[in-house]
Amino acid sequence: MSYQDLRERVCRANKEIARTGLAILTWGNASEADRDAGVFGIKPSGVSYDNLTADDIVILSIETGEVVNGSLRPSSDTPTHWHLFRAFAAVGGIVHTHSTHATCWAQAKRPIPCYGTTHADCFYGHVPCARELTPAEVETEYELNTGKVIAEHFATHRLDPLQAPGVLVASHGPFVWGKTAAKAVEVGVTLEEVARMAWITLALSPELPEATQYLCDKHFLRKHGKNAYYGQG
Repeated sequence: MSYQDLRERVCRANKEIARTGLAILTWGNASEADRDAGVFGIKPSGVSYDNLTADDIVILSIETGEVVNGSLRPSSDTPTHWHLFRAFAAVGGIVHTHSTHATCWAQAKRPIPCYGTTHADCFYGHVPCARELTPAEVETEYELNTGKVIAEHFATHRLDPLQAPGVLVASHGPFVWGKTAAKAVEVGVTLEEVARMAWITLALSPELPEATQYLCDKHFLRKHGKNAYYGQG
């Protein structure tokens, strides 16, 4: 199989990472799963966004994580994506970047508080920050363990990955997701803007409490709840 449609979607999503300014050089990657086919596609390691083509996208098995189609080496972050696809069954696309403001919060090892409705339109509550990896986790299977630490955080805190469609990994950066790779890029753009706005808000009012729960409920649920009415359906 050529998986051409999947390859083209993943290629477009990776190029969108660069176009939207979420990543410079090759500091990011997008992947998308085709669960019916049991595979996911991801950007090859170290290939520039300008030079990337659909034929370059590497196809891997969701079951085993092994390459099933493609001649290039997949992104070094592939084991993280693979583990998250297995841990979060409802997720269809994943994006990892080192976008400036979101990464600053990750480096500060702080979740991003919900200060207003812009945040609540995408994230139900704060953007979580998972723990740092241990020396042993970094030394052996670092990228796979990054995925495990993210999944561990969501399980421990009983977070729904569709209500919290992204996470910061302490001292590292953001991972975001959605039903497709294109949707995951949109979440990444939103996260970066929310991170920037939260930083400015804290500078203006360092002791500001988070926005009221009822207002956040309204904004998140009108877009993502079972009775959502935002948009055209």
